[in-house]
Amino acid sequence: MSRLAPVVIDNGTGYTKMGFAGNTDPQFVIPTAIATRDAGSASAPNLPKKPAFLSSAASSSHLASKRGIDDLDFFIGDEALANSKTYGLSYPIRHGQIENWDHMERYWEQSIFKYLRCEPEDHFFLLTEPPLNAPENRENTAEIFFESFNIQGLYIAVQAVLALAASWTSGKSTDQTLTGTVIDSGDGVTHVIPVAEGYVIGSSIRHIPIAGRDITAFVQQLLREHQEIAIPPEDSLDVARRIKEQYSYVCPDIVKEFKKFDQEPHKYFKQLDAVHSVTQKSYKVDVGYERFLAPEIFFNPEIVSSDFLVPLPEVVDQVIQTSPIDTRRGLYKNIVLSGGSTMFKDFGKRLQRDIKRLTDQRLQTSEDMSGGSHKAKPIDVNVIAHKKQRHAVWFGGSLMACTDQFYSFSHTKAEYEEYGPSICRHNRVFNSLA
Repeated sequence: MSRLAPVVIDNGTGYTKMGFAGNTDPQFVIPTAIATRDAGSASAPNLPKKPAFLSSAASSSHLASKRGIDDLDFFIGDEALANSKTYGLSYPIRHGQIENWDHMERYWEQSIFKYLRCEPEDHFFLLTEPPLNAPENRENTAEIFFESFNIQGLYIAVQAVLALAASWTSGKSTDQTLTGTVIDSGDGVTHVIPVAEGYVIGSSIRHIPIAGRDITAFVQQLLREHQEIAIPPEDSLDVARRIKEQYSYVCPDIVKEFKKFDQEPHKYFKQLDAVHSVTQKSYKVDVGYERFLAPEIFFNPEIVSSDFLVPLPEVVDQVIQTSPIDTRRGLYKNIVLSGGSTMFKDFGKRLQRDIKRLTDQRLQTSEDMSGGSHKAKPIDVNVIAHKKQRHAVWFGGSLMACTDQFYSFSHTKAEYEEYGPSICRHNRVFNSLA
């Protein structure tokens, strides 16, 4: 009997990517936000309640019988943001970790029934988890999916490993290896994660408090300082986000870039066409130094922060240098970019150049200290950027869930009923306990 395609869901701090295995892109990318009528969170309790969309499957599900109908009145994703004035808005995931399990369960419910429109009991599911995720979180996830949604089987994969697998399609990776350093930068946080033969080296993971929303806020601040025509306050965040996504790039030298812009402003300055969200009148926004200054905060964080001052190339170098010595060359050779905040033009090129400089300096110092008697073998530094890096984790999950081995790695409903949620502490890929 042929199986239906597994469902792949990648829940991130800012956005959730979901779809069916075998596709190259997720079917839906929506904000990881939920608007509910919870007591204490609703801002307008006297307004009539709007019935949330419920499929016939959802209304008869375990969730509906477990809760009152009032608890099924909620919105997720873009609809949650649109209804934030009359409903209480919350973000169930912070820094990659689920903080509100009740809201997360409701979020998954609408993801499955309203967006993907599938019967969960007919599918296997692949979910993702951040590095160093607590085993108790995995157990909670298994309990919700097996008890509330009655799914056929579940596999929870580490995001960094899936991002490595996604990079195999780039054509730049010489072999399909699960050894490499993943730089995962999304909306809320940036992680640098070393992976050796599929194992995450937990003690060497570093996180950087700079990500997509920080870059957007920085562009917003620059526009406020330099714009001749005031941008409407209600539009400023959206305008900043559009400038970041459409016009920003990474430059090789910030001083030379300033000179270029000053000498030929007509060539490098751009104009963004915008429409006032209230009056619907069009206006233009001048885009200048923001173009190269926005992503520069990865390489010169002191521009925006007095607390965090270590450039991204140095963080990557520190991560690899604190990893086991026999893995380091492999980690330098396969530095993989993942997430929307790594999509800036020439981001990978600048990162590779700066890391290469650090390794060359270290080798040169070593040779000088040995008096020239010891000639070190050069270190191959390779930063891999590819077309799928925006949704690299989801795409890696889609690839993995298409393999025959996926079903043997997954935990089934029968195993859950026999052993309970603790089965998810065991990862069959590595045959180890979490």
